[in-house]
Amino acid sequence: MNTERTFSQSSTGTLRELLQLAEDNYPLLRSKAWEVKAAEKAVTTSRNTLIPSLDAAYQVNYATYNNITGMAYPQFLVPISGPPSAANHYDGVFGSATSLLLNWQPLTFGQRSSQVEFSKAGMQHARADAGNEVFQHKIRVINAYLDIITAAELEKVYQENLVRTEATLSIARSLVVNGIKPGVDTALLKAEMSKAKVELLNSRKYKEQTIITLSGLLAMDNVPAVTDTSYFTKLPAAYVPADTVKNPLLSLYHSNIELSKARKKVLGKTVMPTLGMWGTAYARGSGIDYSGNVKAADGLAFQRYNYGAGLQLSIPILQFAKIRSQVRQQDLLIRSDEEKLNEVTLQVRKQDQLADTTFSTALLISKETPLYYESAGFSYKAMQSRYQSGLANFADLMQAQYALVKAAADNKTAYMAVWKALLFKAAVNGDLNLFLNQVN
Repeated sequence: MNTERTFSQSSTGTLRELLQLAEDNYPLLRSKAWEVKAAEKAVTTSRNTLIPSLDAAYQVNYATYNNITGMAYPQFLVPISGPPSAANHYDGVFGSATSLLLNWQPLTFGQRSSQVEFSKAGMQHARADAGNEVFQHKIRVINAYLDIITAAELEKVYQENLVRTEATLSIARSLVVNGIKPGVDTALLKAEMSKAKVELLNSRKYKEQTIITLSGLLAMDNVPAVTDTSYFTKLPAAYVPADTVKNPLLSLYHSNIELSKARKKVLGKTVMPTLGMWGTAYARGSGIDYSGNVKAADGLAFQRYNYGAGLQLSIPILQFAKIRSQVRQQDLLIRSDEEKLNEVTLQVRKQDQLADTTFSTALLISKETPLYYESAGFSYKAMQSRYQSGLANFADLMQAQYALVKAAADNKTAYMAVWKALLFKAAVNGDLNLFLNQVN
């Protein structure tokens, strides 16, 4: 399928479409979306612990019927039912059993609710993590987009420089033939031609590199065509500073604190008792009758039927001593998370100040570079006329040409610097519309 499209600001919302394309395609962002869905399911799973369990079982066995009364630790032993046997009998008989067992814990004294709250905190953390990753990725996409159109404009600058050098070489040849200029000028201009070609090739390499970067961010082999010159003909209007910073990184750190607090609550609730209800109905079959006679095959059928129900209150008496240190540890982790949030808040506040300074300075520079470019163009034309008249030497002409190329490149990058400063401001504030509303 051909996915190539032209994104230009003359078509409404095209940059937004490009950002949506990246969000839909990029594997890491899709992974984060699945993590959010999984976290949402975790909330449902926590709530579903209120649902009782009902287990049905059936078994048939062939085993000896030796038995002994008394107590034994249940691990590693398979119990034998029935009264004690008079002696050891190594003949095997059949036995069978079937049952329904209901278990329900309607009251957990806060354990279930704390687990639900922990799952909700995990869901919010997953959403904040995904939101931050999507936002940062979109910033990278826009930055790559701006790099491509900047590279395209710089390629034009160096293409024009190559054409200009070719024209100068043609003029120099005529002047050399007419004896106005020395033959060395032709050789020097041929070297300048090679230099101009190398600069053009390097600019094209840079453009290809930016295209590859964008293709990686879009997770596509065929990158949509990006052609837009409006960024170099207009400047963004001064933005209105936001009252509050909505950087998604702050939300992520906030959610991390809430997750740690919810984890502490879960730990604290593990010392609470639980009230369980159980109910059962079962049947047993045995190859030994009530008088001890062996009828092995009779064990395949059921002879006795029973039911039962009950309540069980479980109190973890010594759990408090075990949990206390874990709760204290969690308190320390919460304090650590709070300090991390303070550090990120400080960074964001300073970056916001830096973004304001960068934007205002870039805006002032962008107002000067067109004058510099215009002056360089005038100087080059004047020097070119003097060279053709034999009043200027080759070095003076090349110096004027170098100044013109640099002024043209600086003018392009100065305009783009303003847009990138605005993007920086949008990234720090956590609001892409601060940038997108200026270009659409």
